[in-house]
Amino acid sequence: MMNQIEPPRQPFLSAATIVLRAPTQAWSSDAGVIGGSPIDGVYFSDTRVVSRLEVRFDGRLGEPIATVSPGADTAEFVSLLRHLDDAAPDPRVRAVHTRRATATGVDEEVTVSSGLPRKVETEIVVVLEADLAGMDAVKSGLHSDTVELEIRDGRVLWGRDSVTAELRTDARLRPVGNGVELAWSVTVPPDGDVSIRWSVVARDEGAVVAPAARAADWSVPSATHGDDRLDRWVARALVDLDALRMTTVADPESVFLAAGAPWFFTLFGRDSIWAARFLAPLGGTLAADTVRVLAGMQGTTDDPTTSEQPGKIMHELRRGVLNLPAQRISIPPLYYGTVDATPLWICLLHDAASWGMPDAEVEALLPNLTAALEWMRDFADADGDGLLEYIDTTGRGLANQGWKDSGDSVQWRDGTLATAPIALCEVQAYAYEAAMHGADLLERFGRPSGEWRAWAERLKTRFHETFWVDDPDGAYPAIALDADKRAVDSLTSNIGHLLGTGLLDDAQSALVAQRLASPELSSGYGLRTMATNSAGYWPLSYHGGSVWAHDTAIAIRGLTAAGFTEAAAELADGLLAAAASFDYRMPELHSGDAAERFARAVPYPAACRPQAWSAAAAIAVYASTTGLMPPGAGGR
Repeated sequence: MMNQIEPPRQPFLSAATIVLRAPTQAWSSDAGVIGGSPIDGVYFSDTRVVSRLEVRFDGRLGEPIATVSPGADTAEFVSLLRHLDDAAPDPRVRAVHTRRATATGVDEEVTVSSGLPRKVETEIVVVLEADLAGMDAVKSGLHSDTVELEIRDGRVLWGRDSVTAELRTDARLRPVGNGVELAWSVTVPPDGDVSIRWSVVARDEGAVVAPAARAADWSVPSATHGDDRLDRWVARALVDLDALRMTTVADPESVFLAAGAPWFFTLFGRDSIWAARFLAPLGGTLAADTVRVLAGMQGTTDDPTTSEQPGKIMHELRRGVLNLPAQRISIPPLYYGTVDATPLWICLLHDAASWGMPDAEVEALLPNLTAALEWMRDFADADGDGLLEYIDTTGRGLANQGWKDSGDSVQWRDGTLATAPIALCEVQAYAYEAAMHGADLLERFGRPSGEWRAWAERLKTRFHETFWVDDPDGAYPAIALDADKRAVDSLTSNIGHLLGTGLLDDAQSALVAQRLASPELSSGYGLRTMATNSAGYWPLSYHGGSVWAHDTAIAIRGLTAAGFTEAAAELADGLLAAAASFDYRMPELHSGDAAERFARAVPYPAACRPQAWSAAAAIAVYASTTGLMPPGAGGR
C-alpha cells in the first residue's frame, strides 16, 4: 500500500510556550527549544526570523523540569545538567535559559549554576537557523527552506525584502549548513554560576504597525468581588494586553490592541474595538486612541477589490497580501470586509465619550461619525429593506463578515449553509445601538439627530417582524436572515449580543436570557457558539459549538444590563472555571464540551493566545460583577 502524502495543516498552539512584546513573538517548546513544532519560531512583523534554536551543553540538551513566566514578554526554562553533575541523588547543576521578547526582537541568556565543591567546565553551543517564512505560510502549514546566514565582522546577518535581522553575541561563530553555531567554553566556579548571552534584533522597513512607545495608562482594578479566580484572570489579562499594544506607522501616537498572537498580530477593526470597549471602565486613552486610529483609515471611496466604501471602518491591516490557499482566501493589505466594525466604532466613540474622552476630541470626530451613520443607511442596507446585510463579491475575501467569519458559521438547524446576502441578528443590534448613541452625540454638540432615531426605530420594527423563530420551548431570534429573507433557525450565541442594546423589549429579553442559561448553550465553561441540538454542532467547531470568552462576556454585559443577574453570574462562573483551566491566560476559544463531561476546559488546539478580546473579557466580567459604570450613568 502506497503512503499517502499528508496535506498541509494549520499548526497546533495549545502545547507551545509564547513570549511576546508587539511586534515580536517567540513560540517554543516548554523547554525553550525552537524548531520541534510547526509553529515554533521568533517572529517579527509577521515574518519568522528564527526557525530553529537549541542550546546544548557538551553536545547534550538539558533535562527540562520547569517553565516559569514572570510576564508576557519573558519565560525562564529550567533544566538539569546531570551529565555534568556528580552521582549524588540531589541535582546540583542546572541551567536557566531566559528568553525575553522586546519591541525589536529577543534577548536570551543562559545561566549555569553549580552547587558542587569543584569547578564545572562545559562548552555551550547554540544552533540557530532561519527560514523567513511569512505568517500566512506558517498558518497554512506550508514548508519553507532555511536561508543562508552571513557571518560578517563578528556579526550574523540575514533578511529578505524589507525584513532584516542581526545576531549580536560575543560567542565564537561558525557556519553549519545554512545556519550558525554560537559556542562558549565556560568554567563554572564551585558553588557559583556563569552566564552567556545573545540577542536577535530585527527591522522591517515596510512595516505598517509598530510598538507602542508609551506605557499603558489604564488603571488596575482593586479586588472587591471576593473571587480569587477573577483577581488572577484580571492580573494576567492586563499583563498580556500590555504586550499586545501597538500603533500604526501612519499614526504613532494612537495606541490600539493587536487582535492576538500568532495569526492576528495587527490592527483588526472589530477585535480592537471590542477589546477597547471592555477596557473602557479602567480609564486611560485606549478607547479614544482606537477610535482615532480607525477614523484615520475610514473608507472614502467605493472599491470592490478591498470592500472599501465611504464611511466604512476597516477590518484588518497587514504589511502585504494575506494568502490562505486552503481556504481560497486572498485578502489585500488594507481590507474592509466587515459588516459590524462600523456600528461598533460608533458605539466605541460613545463609550469613550462616556468614560472621559475630552469634548474637543469627540467633536473633532463628528464628521467621521456622520459618515459612519450614512454608511449604515446607504451602503450596508444594499436592498433597502431596513436591515444591514453583507456579501463577498470578490470570491476571494471572507464569505462571512460578522465576528463568526468562518465559511460555515451561518447555518440552518439542519446543518445547511445559509446563502448570502446575509443579515446577522447581532449586527442589527449594533446598528440600532449605534444610531441611538450617534444621535446622542450629535445632540450633545447641537447637531440635528432626529433622522437617526427614526432610522433606528424602523430597523427595530423590521427586526421584530422578521427575526423571531417560533419554538415550543419559547421563541428566539434567528442567527440571521438569508438571501430570501428567511429566518435562519439555528440557536446560537449571537442572540446574547442583542441584550442591553435597546433592540429588544422586556419580554423578548427574558426569552433570550432563558435561552442563554439553557444547557444547550451554557456549557459550564461559558456560552457555546451553537446549541447542542443543532445538526452542525461540534464542541471543537470554530464557530459551531466552541466557546469564545469575549462572546460570553458580551452576553454577561447584556444580561447584567437587562437585569438578569442570576444568568449573568452563571455564565461568569463558567468563564472563571475555564480561566483556571488555562492558568488564567484565556485563549481565543476553547471546546464547548460540558463541565460535567471534563473536569477542565478542553483546549481548541489552534486557538490564539493571548487574544485581545479574550483577555479583555476579564475586565468585562469584572465590571459586570462590581457594577462599574460610566460617571453619572444609570446603566450600560
